[in-house]
Amino acid sequence: MPLIYKICPAALWAQAERSGRFDGAPVDLADGYIHFSTAEQARETARRHFAGQDGLLLIAVEDGDLGPALRYEPSRGGALFPHLYAPLELGSVRRVVPLPLGPQGHVFPDDLAG
Repeated sequence: MPLIYKICPAALWAQAERSGRFDGAPVDLADGYIHFSTAEQARETARRHFAGQDGLLLIAVEDGDLGPALRYEPSRGGALFPHLYAPLELGSVRRVVPLPLGPQGHVFPDDLAG
């Protein structure tokens, strides 16, 4: 199953860890779903929506673990983006890694496909 990714401020993720689930960032709550990106989309998402922001985490989730609440829908330029229409239960999270800000933008893990 492919991994999908959520870029999240560390402070917001800490709240999720305390509550046992992630209800979404303010943009997610406003849009009615949690925005995710595929491995191929994650870098562009970081560049467009998180430029210059430090203190971020990259949350990896297997898309098959999310069931029918996960839908791939057209967004930027017609590309299909994963949208989760439910809270993210932390048991579905496969990996949480820092997403540091480097001189050229965010530094993604070497093993991120895409």
